Amino acid sequence: MQSRRDFARSMGLGAASLPALFGAAEKPNIVYILADDLGWGDLSCYNPKTQVPMPNAARLASEGMRFNDMHSPSAVCTPTRYGILTGRYCWRSRLKSGVLQGYSPNLIEPGRMTVAALLKDQGYTTGCIGKWHLGLGTEDKTDYSKPLHPCPNYHGFDYFYGIPASLDMAPYLFVENDRATEQPSAETAGMNEPRGVFWRAGPIGPNFKMEQTLPTITSKAVDFINTRSRGEKPYFLYLPLTGPHTPWLPLPQFQGKSKAGIYGDFVVQVDNILGQILRAVEQSGKAKNTLLIFTSDNGAHWTPEDKEKFPKHRANADWRGQKADIHDAGHRIPFLVRWPGKVKPNSISDETCCLTDFMATLADLHSITLPHDAGEDSFSLLPAMRGGKTTRPAVVHHSSEGLFAIRQGEWKLIVGRGSGGFTLPKKIKPKPGEAEGELYHLIKDPTEADNLYLKHPEVVKRLTDLLDQYKSEGRSRS
Repeated sequence: MQSRRDFARSMGLGAASLPALFGAAEKPNIVYILADDLGWGDLSCYNPKTQVPMPNAARLASEGMRFNDMHSPSAVCTPTRYGILTGRYCWRSRLKSGVLQGYSPNLIEPGRMTVAALLKDQGYTTGCIGKWHLGLGTEDKTDYSKPLHPCPNYHGFDYFYGIPASLDMAPYLFVENDRATEQPSAETAGMNEPRGVFWRAGPIGPNFKMEQTLPTITSKAVDFINTRSRGEKPYFLYLPLTGPHTPWLPLPQFQGKSKAGIYGDFVVQVDNILGQILRAVEQSGKAKNTLLIFTSDNGAHWTPEDKEKFPKHRANADWRGQKADIHDAGHRIPFLVRWPGKVKPNSISDETCCLTDFMATLADLHSITLPHDAGEDSFSLLPAMRGGKTTRPAVVHHSSEGLFAIRQGEWKLIVGRGSGGFTLPKKIKPKPGEAEGELYHLIKDPTEADNLYLKHPEVVKRLTDLLDQYKSEGRSRS
């Protein structure tokens, strides 16, 4: 992994330039905001035709860098969160497809390095506020009446406040550090009407209100920023939001603010949360020394029916598919970075990157060499954030049902047929003589419409061999 000193040298700078580039005398605060199911095309900085006003995201893009070719390591929730925190593809863990549930046990392996643990070792105060969705405890079915060991505190976080899984998965309750704030002693019958207003039946805390989940998380996050900004130690806040994942429950002040129904209104609320976090950082007086990232865990759950109902809005722009799919709408995501004095305002990176790259980026920032058994699929984004090239050779994509794809340069190979996710057909069994997979030239064919699998067997072989190498070696970072 390229160190800060090596990077400065590659930029034609001497060691004396390091403080100016990276603030060697003062470590930056880090805020990582992870929206849930927010689409690439929801943001005007990516899609000028969006029907959803997101002024705070637009402002963030104008004050920092927009990554055009960023991908989540999976097209669904849990595996992406695993990848962000560990720098490792989740399909290397016990979870080979799908997501965890509200009663699932802890997924992150004991002793595995996380970004929170890395930063804690560097003197940071670390906090996770929001949707965890990586399992709690060790029992087959989590018992929320007991202390939850392991929990986020076991993975490097000094403080945790949030919900166990998605906001449509029972049990519905808040957890603070290692225990539930109240027991799920009541029951909800669930909801599935209208479109997007969905949650499963099951246990719920007597005082838990679905529509107040995001406001509660936001308030806790603002308090964390205010409190930690007064201290001498730098802080890291990982803020995985619960929206705009279902249930779509925009508060009254956001209803009717978009032209994309209640989904669009809920996205407006998410943008308002971004604004509140930006304001808290600025009012703390530490904005100039804060690295802030805003992204999403996968593409939007914007179905063909949603497209018909709201034909002017493309939550995933013109990328093929939707959340959970192996095609680009499933995993091509917005990624905005603001770091005053370090990242050029209103800049763009077209580097092909992955959310697993967060760990190597933090290691590079602090001149740390990652051990062999950490961040196996992570590559530093710092060169791209300075307007250069990264060292990432390829990105592996993964659908909700475990379908693999690999992207290198202009080529994308899918090792199977069908979406592998929510879009029908999920799986296609090829007839004799038909292509067994899908190959697309994304520069000439960004919508993945022209399958070149049979026309370029040499590309199919090269990418298949590379994917097999990554699988067999247990890593993609050399």
